[in-house]
Amino acid sequence: MNPFSVQHIKRTQDITGLSTEDGAKYIAGGTNLIDLMKLQVETPPQLINLSQWEDEQSIAENDDHFRIGAMVTNTALANYAYHKPSLSLLSQALLSGATVQLRNRATTGGNLLQRTRCYYFYDTTKACNKRQPGSGCTALTSMNRIHAILGTSNDCIATHPSDMAVAMMALDSQVELTSKTGEVRNIPLRDFYCVPGSTPHIENVLKYDEVITAVIIPKQRHGTQYYRKVRDRSSYAFALVSVGAGLVLKNDTIEKLTLAFGGVGTKPWYPASAIKVLTGATFSDDVLDLAIDAELADSKVYGSNNFKPDLLRNTFKSVLNSLYEHQRESGDHEGALYEN
Repeated sequence: MNPFSVQHIKRTQDITGLSTEDGAKYIAGGTNLIDLMKLQVETPPQLINLSQWEDEQSIAENDDHFRIGAMVTNTALANYAYHKPSLSLLSQALLSGATVQLRNRATTGGNLLQRTRCYYFYDTTKACNKRQPGSGCTALTSMNRIHAILGTSNDCIATHPSDMAVAMMALDSQVELTSKTGEVRNIPLRDFYCVPGSTPHIENVLKYDEVITAVIIPKQRHGTQYYRKVRDRSSYAFALVSVGAGLVLKNDTIEKLTLAFGGVGTKPWYPASAIKVLTGATFSDDVLDLAIDAELADSKVYGSNNFKPDLLRNTFKSVLNSLYEHQRESGDHEGALYEN
């Protein structure tokens, strides 16, 4: 690990006029950045320590939204969301990620900004355009079982690893960003992440002088919610495919659908094409096939991940059918459908 200096932030106002070195990195829980520094993937000359940032360690409930401070831990957020029916999807997603120890340290802002778990990104002996622009992408022609099938390019097929971001995207969340000048802007999470294109090292629209201060989740009716994560083992594993969904039915008509995918996209994936097909349609197995066909129309496989389109299709249909059956049995209901 290279030498570095540390500067501490205790209040949001400390960000204003903050003097940083070129290549400085913000560090919150450190559950991702420290690993990357040990492997020489990240070599920041300066760390801006946010662990004592008091202003953004709480959750506020307002008339029309929840405001989640950037320093709220994943454990605290999962516990809070568990008791809020409209946020049950978020609780399920958080509790499916990492381990208790990591969730106790990982923060809301840090989770959104975590880097890919692509093997070749972590291995500095391999070519990776995300780590070193212009060097190539080893994953394209090597083992790529965990890699993306949606939003890919000839320069990068790495997936985004966050479960929390998938749920937040489905729930229409916005990211609150604050610059060193004190300017605040809110960006829909669906617009926050970038697909790789020819610049896979640019992962989001965060400006060089901005920091995430909070996530805003509007209060909405999402119906019964379910997060299913398909992975190689039942704990401490990233998703091969995940589906977060909420369903509101009127008779058999899909009145509202909350939906996002993980493990298949170069960013947490908002399936706009599938949602367009399903919203207002009569629920049926055929319409589910039409919806996932529309979403997979632009997908691309790379060899070892050829199984992912079928796995996504089967997981998507299983989740939606489970939600449908649950609502038909219990009536329109706001809450969670958990794995047995």
